[in-house]
Amino acid sequence: MVIQTTEKIGASVFDQLDPPDPELYLDCIHCGFCLPTCPTYLVLGNEMDSPRGRLYLIRTASEGKIGFSDSFAKHIDLCLLCRACETACPSGVKFGFLMEAARGQVERRYQYPTVERWFRDVLLHTFTDLGRLRTLTSLLRLYQRSGLQRLIRASGFLSRLGRLGRMEALLPDIITPYQHGELAEVTPAKGQRRGRVGLLLGCVQRFFFAHVNAATVRILSENGYEVVVPRDQGCCGSLLIHEGEREQGKIMARQLIDCFERANVNQIVVNAAGCGSVMKEYGELLRPDPAYAGKADVFSRKVRDISEMLAEAPLRGELQPLNLTVTYHDACHLAHGQKIRQAPRRLLKTIPGLRFVELKESDFCCGSAGIYNLLHPELAQQLLDRKIERIRETGAQVVVSGNPGCSLQIEKGLRERGLQVRVMHPVELLDWSYRGMEQIAG
Repeated sequence: MVIQTTEKIGASVFDQLDPPDPELYLDCIHCGFCLPTCPTYLVLGNEMDSPRGRLYLIRTASEGKIGFSDSFAKHIDLCLLCRACETACPSGVKFGFLMEAARGQVERRYQYPTVERWFRDVLLHTFTDLGRLRTLTSLLRLYQRSGLQRLIRASGFLSRLGRLGRMEALLPDIITPYQHGELAEVTPAKGQRRGRVGLLLGCVQRFFFAHVNAATVRILSENGYEVVVPRDQGCCGSLLIHEGEREQGKIMARQLIDCFERANVNQIVVNAAGCGSVMKEYGELLRPDPAYAGKADVFSRKVRDISEMLAEAPLRGELQPLNLTVTYHDACHLAHGQKIRQAPRRLLKTIPGLRFVELKESDFCCGSAGIYNLLHPELAQQLLDRKIERIRETGAQVVVSGNPGCSLQIEKGLRERGLQVRVMHPVELLDWSYRGMEQIAG
C-alpha cells in the first residue's frame, strides 16, 4: 500500500486539537490477536484495514512519515468502530479513542469530494438534530400511510436511486410517539422505591422506536424506580463523536450533562448501546475542559444500560409465560464498548416459557455501525448477510438487539431474505411478559 506524503517528514500531520495520543497507540505490541476479530479485515483481507494496520497508519502520520491522502482517509473511514479488537487485545489498547481522534483529524484536514462531503453532512446533521428528525419522520409517516411506499417498493424503482434507495430499505413502520402515550416527565415508582433515574430518549430511538422508550419506563416503574424524562434533553452527540465531529459532539455532551444535572437523578438509564457507550466515556472526552471534567466524570459514573440496570437487583412483579424461541445479537457498543454481555441474556432467561438459543458469532458486527451502512453499503451488506445467515440457523422467532441501528439493519436483512423473524429490544419482551401478552406474542 503506497501512501502519498503531503507534509514535511518529521512533522506530525495532526493538528493540536485532540490528536491521537502516542501513549495509547504505542501500547500496541503487534501481536495480531485483533486480526481474526476485525470484520473489515476478515472481509477485505487487507492489513491496512485491520486494527494493527490502522494503528500503524496513525503512528506513521503522527511521526510525519506520511500525510493525508485518499488512501489514509479510506482506511480510517472503513473502520466500523465496533471495538471487537479491544475485547481481543491483551495490551488493552484503547482503539476506539484513537480512531475517534484520527477521524477528527481527517474531518478537519482531508478534503472529501463535494458530493461525499455533502452526503456525510446531511446524514450527521439530520440524525442528530431533533427538529429535522421530527420533520423527516412526519414526512416518512405520510409516505407510508398514503400507500406510496408500497407502490414504489413494488415498482422496483428504488433500485435505481442508489444511496437513497438503500436508505429507504432501512425504514421501519414509523409510529408516532403519541400512539404509545406521551411519556410523563415523572413516572412514579411502584412499591418500595429503589431510586430516582433519568431516561435518555435518544434521537433515532425517540422517533423510530418510541415503543421501546415507553416499555423502558413501564419496566423501570414496575421495578421500583421513579423515572424522570427531562423535556429539554437533546442528542448525546455519539454519532458526531464516532464520525470525527468531536467539537460539536462535546457541545452536545455538555448540554446533556447540564440537563440531567438539573433533573437530580441517581442514575441515567440508556436503552441504545451506541449512546450509552459514548456517555460512559464523557469523562475521557471532556477531560481537557476544566469547567466540565469533574462534572463529566460524575455523569459517566451514573450511566447504566437498561439491561445492566435491571440485572443489578432481582426483578419485581409477576412475569407471564411467552411461548417464543428467541436469540440475541450482541450490539458492538454493548458487548465491546460497555463490556455488557450476560445481563441481557439473564433477563431474557427469567421470562417463563421463553426458549433461548445462542447465536453463533453473536458479537460479530451486523454492518450498521451508526451511518456506516449508508456510507459503505457494499461492505455493510456483506456483514449483514453473514449475520442474517447465523440468525436463520437458530430457527428463532425473535432476534433481540439492544441498539436501534442494529435493529434497523437486521430488520432490513430479514425482509430481504423473506424470513419471518421479529426484531425486538430486551425490554419489549419483558414488557410483553409483565402485561401477559402471550396471545400477541404467539
